[in-house]
Amino acid sequence: MLAVPSISLEALAVAKISKIVNSQFLFVFKLVCVACVALVISISAAQQFQVHPSTQDPSVMVTLETLSKWEKELSNWGRWGPDDQRGTLNLITAEKTRQAAALVQVGETVTLQHFVTDEKTMDSQAFGPSKHWMSRLDPVTGEPTFALDEIQFSLHDGMLSHVDALCHYRTEIDGEYIIFNGYPQNLTVNGCEDLAIDKMGTSYVTRGVLVDMPLLRGVEWLDPSTPIYVSDLEAWEEFAGVKISSGDALFIRTGRWAMRDAEGPWAYGQGGAGLHASVLPWLHERDVAMLISDAVNDVQPSGVAGINRPIHQLTQVNLGLPIVDNGYLKDVAATAARLQRWEFMTAIQINPVKGGTASPFNALASF
Repeated sequence: MLAVPSISLEALAVAKISKIVNSQFLFVFKLVCVACVALVISISAAQQFQVHPSTQDPSVMVTLETLSKWEKELSNWGRWGPDDQRGTLNLITAEKTRQAAALVQVGETVTLQHFVTDEKTMDSQAFGPSKHWMSRLDPVTGEPTFALDEIQFSLHDGMLSHVDALCHYRTEIDGEYIIFNGYPQNLTVNGCEDLAIDKMGTSYVTRGVLVDMPLLRGVEWLDPSTPIYVSDLEAWEEFAGVKISSGDALFIRTGRWAMRDAEGPWAYGQGGAGLHASVLPWLHERDVAMLISDAVNDVQPSGVAGINRPIHQLTQVNLGLPIVDNGYLKDVAATAARLQRWEFMTAIQINPVKGGTASPFNALASF
C-alpha cells in the first residue's frame, strides 16, 4: 500500500495483502513500509527499539486485515466532490473560523513551528543538507558586498515542522499507484501533479486543541515507543474540559523537544511516542481537520505487523487528513498550562510550493 522513495533508509519492509473484492474494483494492496523519517547514520545503528507490549493486547490490536477494512470504511473519497484536493481541510469553514477567533481572550501568541538548523545529527539532514550562505560576494576578496542570502533545506527534514501534501503517501490499485480521492500519483521531476501542497490552500484559521500527554501522566516526556490510544485522548478531554470536534486542528504533544533538550537527539523516527493505529476510526468519527505531532504522529515501532506508519498511510490516502510532523509544541504547552486553557485559535499558512510534497508548517497559537 505505502510506497515512498527510499533515500538511504535503514528500514524497508514490504508486505503484500491478498486481493480484496468489492462491488466495483479488485484492489491489490502492496504495503511498502518505510521508516521515512528514521535517520540513517552510523550512530543510530546502536539504538534498538521494541514494539510496546500493550499494542498486542486484543482490545487495541490492529492487523493488516483491520487496516484493509478501514481503508474502505473510513474513506473520504468523493465526500467533497470528485475534484477535491483539500481533504479534511474542507472542514475548516467560515463558521469554524469565527468560532476560533472568539477564543482569543488574553492576546497571547506563541509559535508552533520549529525550523531547520545547521546541526548534523541523527534527527536532521537525512534527506538533504541544510545550508545558508551569502549570495553577493566580491569575486576577489570573497567578502559579502550586500545583505542578500540564500537557503537550502529538505521539506521533510527531521528538525522542520512540516505539513505533508496529500500526494506524499499512496496505495496500489490494479497495478497503479493511487492517492487520496482516487487520483493517480502522477510524479514527475517537478513534483506531484495532483494533491501537491500548492493544491491544498494557503491560509486557514481554526480551533486548535492541545493534547498534552506528558502533563496528563505527570512526566516531562513520554518514553520512546509509548503508544497513545483512544482512551488516552478521551481521558485528556475530561481533564482539560474540551471535546475534539469537526474542523479542529488536533495537536498531540509527546514531549519530543523537551526530551531532546535534556538528553540530546535520538532516532525518534524509529523509536518515538505517538498515536497507535487503533485511533484511526476515532479521528474519522471526530472529523479532525489537521493532525499535528511533535514527532512523526505514528508510534514507532507501530505495533502493527507489516507496516510501520499506518497513521501516515490511512490519514493521507483514505481520510484525506493532512498531518504535520515535528510540530513545536513546547511553548504552547507551557502557555496552555499556565492559563489552564488547552483550546486556542490557530492560524496556519502553507507555502504553495508548486508540485511540492510538503511545506514548512507556519502556524501560531493565540489565546
